[in-house]
Amino acid sequence: MTTYIDLLRHGETENSHRYCGSSDYPLTRTGWQQMWKTTEDQTPQWQHIITSPLIRCADFAQALGQRYSISVTCDNRIREIHFGAWEGCSAAELQQSDADALSRFWQNPLDHPPPDGEHLLDFEARVLSAWKDIQAQFCGKRILLITHGGVIRILVCHILHHPLERLLDIDVCHASMRQVCIKPDILPRVTLVAGPH
Repeated sequence: MTTYIDLLRHGETENSHRYCGSSDYPLTRTGWQQMWKTTEDQTPQWQHIITSPLIRCADFAQALGQRYSISVTCDNRIREIHFGAWEGCSAAELQQSDADALSRFWQNPLDHPPPDGEHLLDFEARVLSAWKDIQAQFCGKRILLITHGGVIRILVCHILHHPLERLLDIDVCHASMRQVCIKPDILPRVTLVAGPH
């Protein structure tokens, strides 16, 4: 029995050039267009949609579910990592105020989290808790997860056994989609099915 789980990152937000993290910024008009293009290109066949509760994911999930009569649920465990003191800041601003810490974070986010931010191991634990439950609940189905770049990076690292320290090496563009194919007794496969717009 094969399970397909598509991982869709939200589109452009009103503060796309800042560390949004747990902050609740909406999609821009371009962000909505990106999301519709990605999902329409895939000829939606999902049996269920699971979304982050943050509006940059959840608003589109509800609209997509209504358009195609697909049930939608929110899972708080697949919200983005909390960036602590860096929430709402741009990289340019942090280069001025906290350049050394930012550089260390980009080199190794596991050992150098943002000040007062969620630790990567805690983030990984909550995301993988959701992932385990989703696989069990939707075994043999095709579902869509609408979530964030950090969540998708955690899942790709987990599936491909990529070192968590190199998490930021994985590029996850706005409205990009990866498909995870899970078959019994075979290693899961991750395929990029929609790239940047």
